[in-house]
Amino acid sequence: MKFTLSWLKDHLETDASVEEITETLTDLGLEVEAVSNPADRLKGFTLGYVKHAEKHPDADKLRVCQVDTDEGEMQIICGAPNAREGITVVVCKPGMYIPGLDITIGVGKIRGVESYGMMASERELELSDEHDGIIELPSGEVGDRFVDWLAANSPAKVDPMIEIAITPNRPDALGVRGIARDLAARGLGTLKPLAVTPIEGGYESPIKAEIAADTLDGCPLFTGRLIRGVKNGASPQWLQDRLTAIGLRPISTLVDITNYFTFDLNRPLHVFDAAKVQGNLRIHRSEGGETLVALDEKEYTLLPGQMVISDDNGAESIAGIMGGANTGCTEETVDVFLESAFWDHIQIATAGRALKINSDARYRFERGVDPEFTRDGLDLATQMILDLCGGEPSNIVVAGSVPDHARAYKLDPERVQSLVGMDIPEAEQRQTLTRLGFRLEGNMAHVPSWRPDVLGEADLVEEVARIASLTKLEGKPLPRLTEGVPASVMTPQQRRQQMARRTCAGLGYNEVVSYTFIDQASAALFGCGDDATMLANPISSEMSHMRPALLPGLLQAAARNQARGFADMALFEVGPAFHGGEPGEQHNLISGLLVGRTGPKDVHGASRPVDTFDAKADIEAVLAAIGAPAKVQILRGAQSWWHPGRHGKICLGPKKVLGVFGELHPKVLTEMGIKGAAVAFTIWPDEVPLPRNTGASRGALVQSDLQAVDRDFAFVVDDDVEALTLVNAAAGADKALIENVRVFDEFIGGSLGEGKKSLAITARLQPTDKTLTEKDIEAVSDKIVAKVTKATGGTLRS
Repeated sequence: MKFTLSWLKDHLETDASVEEITETLTDLGLEVEAVSNPADRLKGFTLGYVKHAEKHPDADKLRVCQVDTDEGEMQIICGAPNAREGITVVVCKPGMYIPGLDITIGVGKIRGVESYGMMASERELELSDEHDGIIELPSGEVGDRFVDWLAANSPAKVDPMIEIAITPNRPDALGVRGIARDLAARGLGTLKPLAVTPIEGGYESPIKAEIAADTLDGCPLFTGRLIRGVKNGASPQWLQDRLTAIGLRPISTLVDITNYFTFDLNRPLHVFDAAKVQGNLRIHRSEGGETLVALDEKEYTLLPGQMVISDDNGAESIAGIMGGANTGCTEETVDVFLESAFWDHIQIATAGRALKINSDARYRFERGVDPEFTRDGLDLATQMILDLCGGEPSNIVVAGSVPDHARAYKLDPERVQSLVGMDIPEAEQRQTLTRLGFRLEGNMAHVPSWRPDVLGEADLVEEVARIASLTKLEGKPLPRLTEGVPASVMTPQQRRQQMARRTCAGLGYNEVVSYTFIDQASAALFGCGDDATMLANPISSEMSHMRPALLPGLLQAAARNQARGFADMALFEVGPAFHGGEPGEQHNLISGLLVGRTGPKDVHGASRPVDTFDAKADIEAVLAAIGAPAKVQILRGAQSWWHPGRHGKICLGPKKVLGVFGELHPKVLTEMGIKGAAVAFTIWPDEVPLPRNTGASRGALVQSDLQAVDRDFAFVVDDDVEALTLVNAAAGADKALIENVRVFDEFIGGSLGEGKKSLAITARLQPTDKTLTEKDIEAVSDKIVAKVTKATGGTLRS
């Protein structure tokens, strides 16, 4: 939105400078994007008087002039045909920048005669394209600033132009009057009254208007009138200057008036050449396929449902967007039909985008104009046409009615403090809203028709705070909700995830953050890939399903790294996985992946491929960090993507699984493109019981001062019996007394015979209340033998 300072002062009585106005506009939310002030480039030029002028001794077209200036008499050589004695001129002194020539002048010699400056033309000062001679001023005193002379005698040439950015919620600021209203509400001046005098018509318009029944929702009101006997031509200079300053090309008086009202009062209008209109005007929806050559000389094909204004010849205007060339006004126009209508913003936006037409009318109608100003705008434009073009107006033609936009919201003065944090007195709040055009009845604020963006009580608060200036906000710390040290805002599960991340990083793992979407083939490898977790609109075929586990993402990351030459890596991820597509059908996981070798190859042979026990050590470290019980069981029977004989489930019971570790199935590794050894672990942190003591302190260290006793046992079992079965059975013989059980030897062959093996274990007995006697030890030993015999079918080796 562009406007000039003088244009703004047509609506605002103010003495504020351009700098004050621009700073205030930005503070009000109407951000200033550019300011063009012609006075800035002219402020150094002063007036001079040519006392004497004579022909240059060595050039016929040059004259040597003696010019009176504020610094005394100067000799200036000039080649302008009007350089002569007795004229007041604009003097450019040495060292000054000439904008039209893009040079800085200095003292020079022209054919042997020194010149101490120049006398400027209008083009050299970028005032116009006139360059046939130097500027001759009819008045002015020597030494006066040229800028001051222009401000008094030709203000349009030094009128500053301001450009502001308009957000979609402020359509009222698309008119100069709306901008002036905001500045007046801030106190930067007084809004001048806008007098609207109804124009009485002298006859009935021969052109009528009708709105089709199915179009009333898009055009609830259409007004217009015929003005006959107008004289169209070039618009007056003041009007041309206004339009030129904001980048519009003056066309003719009638067209320039409609453009002026578009920017002045945010009231787009259109004028038809009445002689070219056949019959009456009809506002209706296009059937589709109609063509129309618009005022931009382009042909448009209308789509079904788009609003159009037609006469007996067909479509003559794209409603609310652009008029047709066929009924456009020219200098020969004598009778015109002036239109002022209200259009639905959504339908205008839809049609404008479909037709790819960008016009000032569309820009305003699709953001919203004042419906109640439709007829007033018609009267004001009629009066300007009568003043500038003459003519005789008809009675107003009205179709439809003004839509009801009345609404009111409660003004709660205390909400400014609660929503914005500013303390503004109630009287000031009411005064602000009144200045903005709101009508207050008690505590109800009636919204003006030109503010479609105000849709609730919070918007009233926003208006009050905006005018008061949000720069006055003072930062204040939030009050404490509790005394003393505030409680943690993290949940126990969030703290566990944080601790798991730290522990994995401390073990040498690198964290991976992968997409929660994976391809169907990878999902199928991990027990999913069905319709329950399939996305309705995936962004790619590689992201078609919700991930059932974290391992697919880790394996894909490892495969990418191996393809780039990184063979050994340790990766982990903490995040959700999904076992269904409904809300709540997800679970949190902690997964780690080891690929390759434990370290680089060396001469000592310390490097080896990663194995199941590397994953076991790491999962135990993470479980300990997140507070899992120390005594657990390790069982078989994990999901199909684990190696059937080289994995273990860490459990608190057959159905309470805390995690899984071990090698991944070779088929899975092949499908995922992993080369070499790969082991992994997965933890279900939500399955780990929460500690009974929620305090930050730790309990006292319980350390027995009684002697522990180690007892060794060797059992002969079938060679298909797992050592884990034997260990679990021995540990369950007396859970209070047996601290741990471990395998220390395995023997196959010899006198054992085929299909047998010997497993030797050590059981540590740790008493807590008394020293164990030989009888106590024998009793526990008998329990261990009985438990192992029952669980494995083996016998104690003699």
